[in-house]
Amino acid sequence: MQMKKLGLTLLTALIGGLIAVGSYKLFENKQESKMSFEERQELHYANNPVPNVVSSTGNPDFTQAAAMVAPAVVHITTTYPGRSGGGYGGDPMDLFEEFFGMPRQRQQRSQPPAKATGSGVIISQDGYIVTNNHVVEDANKIEVQLTDKRVLEAKIIGRDPNTDLALIKINEKGLPFVKFGDSDNVRIGEWVLAVGYPLGLESTVTAGIVSATGRSTGIIANELRQRQFQQRGYPQSEEEVPVSTAVESFIQTDAVINKGNSGGPLVNTNGELIGINSNIMTPTGTYAGYGFSVPVNLVKKIADDFIKYGTVKRGLIGITFTELNPTTAKKLEISDINGLYVQDVVSKGAAEEAGIKKGDIITKLDGRVITSSSDLQERIYRLRPGDKVKLTYKRDGKERDVTVTLKEDTRSSESKTEDEETKRSATEIYNKLGAGFVPATDAKKKELGVSSGVVVTQVHQGGLFDYFNVQRGLVITHINGKPVNSADEVEAALADSERGIVRIVGVPQRGSRVELNVPIEY
Repeated sequence: MQMKKLGLTLLTALIGGLIAVGSYKLFENKQESKMSFEERQELHYANNPVPNVVSSTGNPDFTQAAAMVAPAVVHITTTYPGRSGGGYGGDPMDLFEEFFGMPRQRQQRSQPPAKATGSGVIISQDGYIVTNNHVVEDANKIEVQLTDKRVLEAKIIGRDPNTDLALIKINEKGLPFVKFGDSDNVRIGEWVLAVGYPLGLESTVTAGIVSATGRSTGIIANELRQRQFQQRGYPQSEEEVPVSTAVESFIQTDAVINKGNSGGPLVNTNGELIGINSNIMTPTGTYAGYGFSVPVNLVKKIADDFIKYGTVKRGLIGITFTELNPTTAKKLEISDINGLYVQDVVSKGAAEEAGIKKGDIITKLDGRVITSSSDLQERIYRLRPGDKVKLTYKRDGKERDVTVTLKEDTRSSESKTEDEETKRSATEIYNKLGAGFVPATDAKKKELGVSSGVVVTQVHQGGLFDYFNVQRGLVITHINGKPVNSADEVEAALADSERGIVRIVGVPQRGSRVELNVPIEY
């Protein structure tokens, strides 16, 4: 009898323990979905300490960093629709398609579907991957090959042409990923590794040093400008020239980067991600000594924005400025040769409300000396509307401090895409919708009187949502008869699109309902 009681006590304790562990894991998973990518990584490493990888050579030694990073670098293959004619001209900086395997677009006749390749880096165990916008932009189909040779389809979570970054996702768990570093701590002269899939080769590691930081090449600005000209036509006057929204503050390295490296990681000797390889400067189209990577602190912010808001939240100071040097100072007839000269202040913008005027010279941001326009742009782009910054500026020879509350950027730089009229998988259909989604909050569901829903946060030009005039902010409750509460559930529901029709139910406001039957081919 005593043994029975003891056995019953042990069994009760065991069941209680299992329930407790299961409840904790459920709570942990729910909490993780609300975390930033950096917090997710810290949680993972807290639960799964990384074993030491023994070095095999003397300093400098890259074996440990390479062993940590290479398994989390993926090979991306994209499929593009056939295109016709046009061309960007002969600008030597128009190099996206030349450097990293983008399909050529200069033939004058329509072309069959083309394929291109690039790289990407896994940043979370549940399949989120950072790459370059130009690797996946306009693609109808995105395939990701892991280091174990598995090939999985990826969906676009968000694209940001302003920084040439994109976040994509594969439906897989337990993946290796690269730990975030801190690009603010990157120093000129430190050793770095570039990892990727260049020139059709398998995973390749190259080494070099950081040769500069805060570097601007003009390549993103030129690409955005060409896109705008294609959509709107070339400007007839100076007033019609679009204002550049590009953000370029690259880490420059002499680690070898070639076609196919685009979207791959730049890491330090600890194996920490410090940048995403974006472009190179070369007169030939192949490596000539200079590669450029987007700083990881900017990558973190944009990736987090995509999963939290479905789009990039950009705060603006509300000024146009010129970077000072001896030549511009002489032209402006001023003595200062360092800082940013305010040329204009946006009406009702953050700077105007803070008292900044045309002719002021911005010298510091949050106490840090501003040495270039790229430095200011990159640091402001990391912030969001409503964030406050302290600007130091000169007026009449005296420095003054002012607190500026950033305002939201309402400009759009989404790119126009084309469609391929073929049968598509759920992931292809998801990408073809041309939209971004985030889960509707409990408060929003209560407000609308619904039990499920995702909010449309992005509508890309040329996508199906754009074609059918689906508006940002619409709460979609069901797709193909299935309730949807996340981007993954949207993708899963799209698999049941019968006879090429996607059935969408949305609720714009309480008591009203919209139903759309969107043909996949049109």
